[in-house]
Amino acid sequence: MTQNLHEMSRKELEKLKKDIEEALSTVSQRERKAALDAAERAAAEHGYSLAELADASAKGKKNKAKNPPKYRNPEDPTQTWSGRGRKPGWINEAEAAGRPLSDFEI
Repeated sequence: MTQNLHEMSRKELEKLKKDIEEALSTVSQRERKAALDAAERAAAEHGYSLAELADASAKGKKNKAKNPPKYRNPEDPTQTWSGRGRKPGWINEAEAAGRPLSDFEI
């Protein structure tokens, strides 16, 4: 099927575009189902269901623990710093005023 796109009207081109988008969506759904079926067969060959593997994978992920604070602002105890990353403004101000970092250790 060969069509000369330059000879088609806007209406014909828009219909063709819509038909192509629908066909691509159908192909995508078909490919996704085929991939899922293949994954289920592969899991079954090893004695598992795909749901079991997905559940085990989700359980294996652990939340990364936040670094505990090492320094606290004595004027505002809600302001803390773990000692990692960029120094907060209140630390920079205190050091500029001549106070050592050890004054803020928790």
